[in-house]
Amino acid sequence: MANIGFIGLGIMGTPMAANLLKGEHTLHVHTRSTVPATLLEAGARACASGADVARAADIVIVMVPDTPHVEDVLFSAQGVAAGLTPGKTVVDMSSISPVATKDFAQRINALGCDYLDAPVSGGEVGAKAASLTIMVGGPRAAFDRVNPLFQLMGKNITLVGGNGDGQITKVANQIIVALTIEAVGEALVLAAKAGADPGKVRQALMGGFANSRILEVHGERMVKRTFDPGFRIELHQKDLNLALTTARQLGVSLPNTATAQELFNACAAHGGAGWDHSAMVRALELMANHEIAS
Repeated sequence: MANIGFIGLGIMGTPMAANLLKGEHTLHVHTRSTVPATLLEAGARACASGADVARAADIVIVMVPDTPHVEDVLFSAQGVAAGLTPGKTVVDMSSISPVATKDFAQRINALGCDYLDAPVSGGEVGAKAASLTIMVGGPRAAFDRVNPLFQLMGKNITLVGGNGDGQITKVANQIIVALTIEAVGEALVLAAKAGADPGKVRQALMGGFANSRILEVHGERMVKRTFDPGFRIELHQKDLNLALTTARQLGVSLPNTATAQELFNACAAHGGAGWDHSAMVRALELMANHEIAS
């Protein structure tokens, strides 16, 4: 049994923390809002601050929305760094800037502690099912120490390289997801406007080389118009912004990523920041003056 800290109990963090509790670990938690009653009933111990979590835990996991949130959780006056002592490990499972991650790691390392960046893919469904893909950057010894906890939250767990490499892998993942959503959306809009049944077109494509998890899951969302968020457009916008910002810093052109971001921007402008990211198709439908379902 380990002493674990968990900070950030949102849509993803709450089920991830719940799965750690199922592993019979002692869990010390902190979040900006109220700690969910389900976690407290399962044995989680609420802490008043990130510093208190760090004092109580040997491994501190952070799961918050964006780079500024991670920096605040780690380095504010009552942040995690204020409660760390040498030998502890900080694991950031948020999806944030790869460049900032390297800086955060250096600052935590200077306190005599290890740092892992371990962003995830799989959304709320994967968090609940403990089937997340976890992409890890950091030292091998720290990864080996934390891996039993990763196993409680995910299935496909890979140590990619050093600090920052986990985050750049997540950025790459989000590029592929966004561009595949866009491709599926274009294909189904074209098919529907041509008069074909988009549901049957999707079914046919799933038997061929064009098949993908996105065609299967998000293609169905597009056909059935079920855009309640599993992963919100505003969060995917954040991830693509990380991709485009990192690309500018490295002198890399990402033309189709920029196009996908503009389609998300169009959705957000029509009140869709909170839609599921599969609703990118709505921007394509507006340009085609035709909805798939019609």
